Amino acid sequence: MDSEVQAKADFSGVRYAQCWEDADVLVEALDVQPGDVCLSIASAGDNALALLTRHPARVIALDLSPAQLACVELRVAAYRTLEHAQLLELIGSTPSQRRHGLYGNCRPLLGSAARDFWDARPADVAGGVGGAGKFERYFGLFRRYVMPLVHRRPQIEALLRGGLLEKRRTFYRRYWDSFRWRLLFRLFFSRLVMGRMGRDPSFFAYVEGDVATRILERAKHAVTELDPAENPYLQWIMTGRHTTALPLALRPEHFDTIRTNLDRLECRCQSVEDFLASEEPHAVDRFNLSDIFEYMSPQNYHRLLERIAKAARPAGRLAYWNMLVPRSRPETLANCLLPLTDLAARLYSQDKAFFYSRFVVEEVLG
Repeated sequence: MDSEVQAKADFSGVRYAQCWEDADVLVEALDVQPGDVCLSIASAGDNALALLTRHPARVIALDLSPAQLACVELRVAAYRTLEHAQLLELIGSTPSQRRHGLYGNCRPLLGSAARDFWDARPADVAGGVGGAGKFERYFGLFRRYVMPLVHRRPQIEALLRGGLLEKRRTFYRRYWDSFRWRLLFRLFFSRLVMGRMGRDPSFFAYVEGDVATRILERAKHAVTELDPAENPYLQWIMTGRHTTALPLALRPEHFDTIRTNLDRLECRCQSVEDFLASEEPHAVDRFNLSDIFEYMSPQNYHRLLERIAKAARPAGRLAYWNMLVPRSRPETLANCLLPLTDLAARLYSQDKAFFYSRFVVEEVLG
């Protein structure tokens, strides 16, 4: 059974060279236990790898895009062959002049398709593979062409230094929240510009209302209520690398655990629908579903959610994000899914990947 978005969007290239969803929020929401079976949208692999820090029996990473799975495969090879500091260089988290050599160390561990994919993209390797996606290039345009029209480098550095809550709020109010900032932000993150340059126009099929204003409010939350010095997603958008913070899977304290558990990760070029069709009921404990429901009609979303509930074990958990389209368990599924609204709201208030409008956590009833 094909996914609805499969017929609408182009999956030939790297759309996301990083996972732009906060793994800290995800891991706490799913509460993975040793021995669990996890299903994860693969994307670039960061969050599937983050789940390995909790010692599950299996993490099955699915994606419709061979290019995205090539990103995952290169990360796996990097964890196997490189040291932690070298991994950060290859990703682009830290500066490097030797990324081609680091890629060469990883290359023998890649399958032929992933090897051909990355061999054909030497510029992406040289620039850091974490910057090789359409979404990352979109942020690069924002960084190079929009931000210089709004704020000078010292102001950006001051913002990223963070500090105490009242200091952050005052800085935003006095020095950051200008008319030009609001205007250019709304233009660049509008439905039209984001659809053409950052995501895919088909991803906005079910979006209603003002896209940019919602994202602007979340950006304000990220730089005032949360500390930018602890936000790797904000740092990459503003600087093109990680300065004082790293996503969960890239932190040094998790490197050896992920490396040890790599054999528990399985990658498949497959839709969630096709995966569920091949599995027995009650086979999966935890589901990282990214924001896939945004790209489906309400009817298809409800149908897939019901199938997921049947595939899950009792007390299993689902976690997913709403970016621009409201999606959460309908009343027709109240007998099999329980919304964990308090947990989801608390974690959403801590979410460092600030462009999402809602975080949803649901538990499977026995």
